[in-house]
Amino acid sequence: MSKVELRNISKKFGDTVALENIDFAIEEGSFFTFLGPSGCGKTTLLRIISGFVKDHKGRVIIGNKDMTHVSSEKREIGMVFQNYALFPHMNVYENIAYSLKIKKINKKEILNRVDKYLNLVSLDGYGNRKINELSGGEQQRVALGRSLVMEPKVLLLDEPLSNLDARLRDKMRIEIGDLQKELGITTLFVTHDQREALTMSDKIAVFNKGKCIQIGKPREIYSNPKSPFVATFVGENNLFKAKIENSKAILNNNVILEIENDSVGNYISIRPEDMKILRRKEKEANTFKGKVEKIQFNGMVLDYVVNVEGIKFKVSELNNPYTDIQIGVGDYVFIVIHKNVIKILKDN
Repeated sequence: MSKVELRNISKKFGDTVALENIDFAIEEGSFFTFLGPSGCGKTTLLRIISGFVKDHKGRVIIGNKDMTHVSSEKREIGMVFQNYALFPHMNVYENIAYSLKIKKINKKEILNRVDKYLNLVSLDGYGNRKINELSGGEQQRVALGRSLVMEPKVLLLDEPLSNLDARLRDKMRIEIGDLQKELGITTLFVTHDQREALTMSDKIAVFNKGKCIQIGKPREIYSNPKSPFVATFVGENNLFKAKIENSKAILNNNVILEIENDSVGNYISIRPEDMKILRRKEKEANTFKGKVEKIQFNGMVLDYVVNVEGIKFKVSELNNPYTDIQIGVGDYVFIVIHKNVIKILKDN
């Protein structure tokens, strides 16, 4: 396992800026996620680290060695692609053993290593199976095993779960996370799925339009977004333009929230689960009367849209029958927003 350092990486495709001044380090043995929408530059950055993209500015350091001009096959990196890139004419054993044969590893060592990694990715007894006989999750495990069998210092995962159904994605998230911790391998994971990023990562880098907007631990990214983009891209959010003055956030003439301080900014951000919805008014600051316009049932959670003086707040409550207050569309309710859950943000 190795530390990865990215020093002032920039990349253009023609006149289009794909990456701009990417500069941060990834700790040895950590699970680090590049998160962002399609076209934000995260896969390009992964391909630069792997050595597949060469004509870029800046340097790539892996394990204290400058790999910027080193060919991809000499970087000791394993990569799992979104489409897995398996050889359909080879069986599972042959797919995993392929790179070892290219390296002219002796047959006994190949057999030992393939058996070891078949076991690690839970494919014992699958060596003779054809690729088209495997499920999506099994193919994903083969791709992972093929990368790990070379015992790379760094593992790159380019949206490897995107082709799986929701239930299988959940299962594979846990399996990949457990395997990464067992091996202690430095892992870089690309995704546009915030749930994957939040549940799997030691740290997350949020990208937008070729720039790294924020880096932090999952809880930090979620609870303390540094920009309107991060606030809305990572999780659900109530984001409003606001005038901040005298420890108040003014949304309009009738909706004025007390805040903890006069931080510089022009937006406020409030997570839906950080608000309370009540039938009766309580004597608390930031209590507002509103009308329920919409209710969405999401299994464990009920989402309410409450119109307060022309401003629509989304409020989320656990679907708990013991605290059910029987709110319906068209009902008037009170929402409570504590000062400490209101984040003040500036334009990106």
